[in-house]
Amino acid sequence: MLIAQNIIPIEFDQETRKYLVTVLIRLGIFLLFVMLSLLAGRYTYAVFTMIVKLFLPEQFNTNYDKFITPLKNSFKITGTLILISVSLNWLKDYEGLYLFTKFFIYLAVTISIALLASRLFQQLLRIYGIPLVQNLGLEADDFVLVLETVVNLMIGFTAVIIFANTHNINLFALLTGVGIGGIAIVFAAQQVLEQLIGTIAIYLDRPYKPGEYIRVNFNPHAEDTYGRVESIGLRSTKIRIAARNTLLIVPNSVMVTKDIENITRGKKVMVLLYLDFARSLEIQEQALVEKIVIETTNTLFGIDPGSTKIAIFQPDDKPGNRARVTFFILGSSENSTRLRKRLLELANEKIYQQLSAYDIKFEVSEPSIYVDSPIPL
Repeated sequence: MLIAQNIIPIEFDQETRKYLVTVLIRLGIFLLFVMLSLLAGRYTYAVFTMIVKLFLPEQFNTNYDKFITPLKNSFKITGTLILISVSLNWLKDYEGLYLFTKFFIYLAVTISIALLASRLFQQLLRIYGIPLVQNLGLEADDFVLVLETVVNLMIGFTAVIIFANTHNINLFALLTGVGIGGIAIVFAAQQVLEQLIGTIAIYLDRPYKPGEYIRVNFNPHAEDTYGRVESIGLRSTKIRIAARNTLLIVPNSVMVTKDIENITRGKKVMVLLYLDFARSLEIQEQALVEKIVIETTNTLFGIDPGSTKIAIFQPDDKPGNRARVTFFILGSSENSTRLRKRLLELANEKIYQQLSAYDIKFEVSEPSIYVDSPIPL
């Protein structure tokens, strides 16, 4: 009872009440527009596709769908964030709240646009760039991966510059400060700096990652060290030695100077294709099919040479012949394996064109089957 009597009600003058009401109304409108943005953002992909197809020639629609469809979710996220950033205009009169909210929303918008640009370029390179590189007589595998990395770095650098300019962040002063501090670090802790640089090199090149088995030679006069990577820290890599089960801790500055054999990534992916021919093939035609398929797959970079096997037989459920084609893709990473699968799609098109010249047509009746087949030690 005494507490209740001691409470003094807070009273505001008319101008303060009016200001608070205005703030609450603006916040309410902003939150309403945020909710509307979340709803409208789900349709940004459909609207974008509809507008583009109005101006896109009809013969390009198929390639457009193949190009854009995998990016549907990225378009929705980016569109939603852009709409939310537009809603910030309702908070402009309240500078502190506006600048605080703007920083995080614009950061999310910048990151989403950069990721979308990266994926757009990747799609463009995979669909149109690979055939172009092949026509120039170059190996598409490593060239495409390196180009992707370079462009991603450029996109990231551009995103940082744009974000810094929109928020008046002086990158030159920041970098200068880091440079001066960096000189002090070099003199004070040179070994630590070397280890950190080694860590950055490992994370950029990714010769191994936690969970993978590697073989490294640390001493030319001793046997190789074989074990499982347990973790990659800021200073060192921890390797669980096989058989002994002991933990070896190696500075990252040492790891970047060694030849590392990654056992886990030494795997093959078995590819199984079924080609259905509308009619029964003559013996000469079967031999021609085998010759074209083997020659085409063997010319692909990343295909295990001599692994292509073809069996042509009469299926029970339909007339004509069916060819079962099997071979192995050599993959060192998930990204390179996906790239080689894309090369395989182009190889299928090339096989179809060559056989069509001899009036031999086929359909890939079932999707390609990929089965991981690790290389034994």
